[in-house]
Amino acid sequence: MKTILHTAVLVGGALNAAGAAPAAQAAPAPAPSPAAPSPGERAGAPNVVWILLDDVGFGASSAFGGLIETPNLEALAAQGLRYTNFHTTAISSPTRAALLTGRNHHSVGLGLFPETANDQPGYNGRIPPNKGTVAEVLRSAGYSTIAVGKWHLAPVAEASAAGPFTGWPTGKGFERYFGFLYGETDQWAPQLVEDTHVADLELHGRHLNEILTDRAIRYVANAKTLRPDQPFFLYYAPGATHAPHQVAPEWISHYKGRFDAGWDDYRERTFARQRQLGVVPAQARLPPRNPRVPAWDTLGADQKKLYARYFEAYAGFLSYTDAEIGRLVDFLKRSGQFDNTVFAIVVGDNGASKEGTDAGTISGLGSLLAPAPGIAEELARIDEIGSKTTSPNYPLGWAQATNTPYRQWKQDANAEGGTRNPLILVAPGLRERGGVREQFGHVIDLLPTTLELAQVPAPKVIAGVEQAPFEGVSLAASVADRRAPSPHRVQYFEINGTRAIYADGWKASTLHEPGTPFERDRWELYDLGRDPTELEDLAAREPARLAELKALFDSEARKYQVYPLKDTLFTDFASRHSVFGARRTIELLPGIDPLFSSTAPNVATGAFEIVAEVVIPERGAQGVLLANGGRFGGGSLYVQGGRLHYAQTNGRAVSTVSSEPLAAGPNRLRMVFRTLARDKAQVQLFAGERRIGEGTVPLTFGLAYFSYDESFDVGRDLQTAVTPAYAPPFAFDGRLDKVTVRYPQ
Repeated sequence: MKTILHTAVLVGGALNAAGAAPAAQAAPAPAPSPAAPSPGERAGAPNVVWILLDDVGFGASSAFGGLIETPNLEALAAQGLRYTNFHTTAISSPTRAALLTGRNHHSVGLGLFPETANDQPGYNGRIPPNKGTVAEVLRSAGYSTIAVGKWHLAPVAEASAAGPFTGWPTGKGFERYFGFLYGETDQWAPQLVEDTHVADLELHGRHLNEILTDRAIRYVANAKTLRPDQPFFLYYAPGATHAPHQVAPEWISHYKGRFDAGWDDYRERTFARQRQLGVVPAQARLPPRNPRVPAWDTLGADQKKLYARYFEAYAGFLSYTDAEIGRLVDFLKRSGQFDNTVFAIVVGDNGASKEGTDAGTISGLGSLLAPAPGIAEELARIDEIGSKTTSPNYPLGWAQATNTPYRQWKQDANAEGGTRNPLILVAPGLRERGGVREQFGHVIDLLPTTLELAQVPAPKVIAGVEQAPFEGVSLAASVADRRAPSPHRVQYFEINGTRAIYADGWKASTLHEPGTPFERDRWELYDLGRDPTELEDLAAREPARLAELKALFDSEARKYQVYPLKDTLFTDFASRHSVFGARRTIELLPGIDPLFSSTAPNVATGAFEIVAEVVIPERGAQGVLLANGGRFGGGSLYVQGGRLHYAQTNGRAVSTVSSEPLAAGPNRLRMVFRTLARDKAQVQLFAGERRIGEGTVPLTFGLAYFSYDESFDVGRDLQTAVTPAYAPPFAFDGRLDKVTVRYPQ
């Protein structure tokens, strides 16, 4: 590879007057797509590895001053450069869409999640073909393209074994994919796909990080063995450290007692380390504790013990993830690939997560469905925190601590704590190793930067579609020169109505309260060059500058499809995007692949019935007829002990309704579910037309349970069991002909 270029260029388009790339214009007549270079033509070209971690705050990793040991990230940073003024969008799918396309998240339809998609161009959840991904770009340049890990970009209604697969990784330029399609999954019993089919369930029982790293190594080994002259692109995106924070006990015990001094102590010690490392500006000041976070010293002894354990589990999870990154890097070194590889490691797709509630949770999304547990209940299971029997997320105080020194957290697109994440760049030909870079950057810059470092021209046409310009700019000039000016001068931020605009070191921002009028939002103004941790609001002192920046936000928002603003993230997330559409009767055949809960029939709320047509032999039969979700939120209709049962769990308690004994022979088993009140529903069990069981089950917010990261299964329960009455997969061992879900007309 030639020496890295000394000047940055904007790949794919010129800067406009505001310092941003012009909006994409559809081509009237696409030119024919040029043939991709043969592998031999790319001989000697550098490989590219992108690593994207999840829910890691700026101050978590030891590579950026945090108290959690990440020696492999430190080693990569020592080989390359630390970027300390790099930004994400503040939440998962939008960051991933922006990163992979080099365009703003609304510009590619991911203003929020695929699960919240609507018909608005900025929120439709579909990356358009004229804004190709990095995989499509590099594949057209002769690269082998591989992705492992979290995707979270596929349209929900297309997430089934029947496809279409255009929004899956293999439909967006990746030749091989192994991972999970949506926002989170159990680390010990993950819901995995390979390319476009369900992955082997025998993988359960191994940690997801290990599985993903093994697959990444296998795919790269295959590519370099069979086509040694062809460079590869690897996108490695583990679920870590998004909840659930699950990891083997030895990683948790490594941190036993090390955070007993609490989150205030963590912030102070981390900030001192950050100043010593030079990864925060010299003029930075540590903000006061957020009013929502209590002082550690005011907590009771039991709270301190419990909250420290939550963070020990998180720290172990991050350190283990770092070890798996190290295993991947070791393979690349041993196979002779490391020295000719461009690495970009984004340490978090947003700031640290606030989703663990003020007190932490042991049961994941089940915390939405049950009253907050008392300290005594949580302490009784303290040794399970981080194990496969819990789905933990830490309390809010640790989110603030791991975002040190910045304010606020994930989802808050107005604050640096939501959007500022570390970036590590490593590339062949670097003149400086271990340096720090303070130029402003954004995830949309990584694609043009990578192309310049790898000396790959941006294609004008991909698959016959003329490509829109990138909206990010190359940061390559800063790679060669730490004094190079920041090429990225203007950037808007917006998530769920909370918004900000950055321009040449100044920032205007507003934290929107969902459900309130946007026009009433109060805007703040910060001089980030002088006040990088946003402590001094200058809005009243400089109203003219604030008005100018607000007008600039409006201009950028119109350009990139942000309007009309949308603040319905949580209500939209709970809505249905079923692949079955508006069907009132859904017939499910045994043997179908697991369905993703978000796109499966709704069997958790309202009124419905489930009918299973079975034959029970004289010896009897047992097993699951239909299950949705698992131990942290789910429902299951199953036969056991000669009786029909319906069980559901909110992640903390299991409710079960059982029947009279079943007769051998053909049976039409039926469950009728009807909401009685806000807090309970009636369940009736039938054999034919004869009622054989009845009871009530609890509801919260109209839901029997909330299942997100586990599958909807016919004839079995594949991941974790809804009830401890059986062990997965508990496949039905009689004859199951069909399961039908019906809704009232």
